[in-house]
Amino acid sequence: MVGALVREERPATVAAAREAIDRADAALAVILERRAALAGVVQRLKPVGGFAGRDPERERRIVAAMARRAPRLGEARLAPIMKAVIESGLHLAEEVRAASRDNGQEPAPRDRPAGTAGTQALAGGRQDHDRD
Repeated sequence: MVGALVREERPATVAAAREAIDRADAALAVILERRAALAGVVQRLKPVGGFAGRDPERERRIVAAMARRAPRLGEARLAPIMKAVIESGLHLAEEVRAASRDNGQEPAPRDRPAGTAGTQALAGGRQDHDRD
C-alpha cells in the first residue's frame, strides 16, 4: 500500500488511472482509520474531549504542516479536508465512548491504535505535525 503513495505512476489509459486511484484510496482509507484511532486516544486523555476540547491553533498547524508536504494542494484546499477528517474522528470517538459507557466496557482493541512504525514510514519518518 505504501507504494501507492510514493511510486510515481504515469497511467496511459482511463482504466489504468482509475486503478492507480483505487490503490491510493485504499492506502488513504488505512491511514484515515489509523488517524481516527489515534485521535480517539487523544480524546480519552484530554481533560476536555470531544468538540468542546478542539484546539483551532493545533488544527491550523496540522494543515500548515500538511501543506508543506503537499504544496500543490496548499492550505486552502487541505483545510476543509482536514476539518472533515478531524470532525469524523471526533464523531467516532464520541460513538465509541458512548458505546463503551452503555456496555460498561473499554473500547474494543480495534479502536486502540497499534505501534507507530507504519505511520512513521508513511510520513517519511517525519512526525513534526504530531508534536505539541
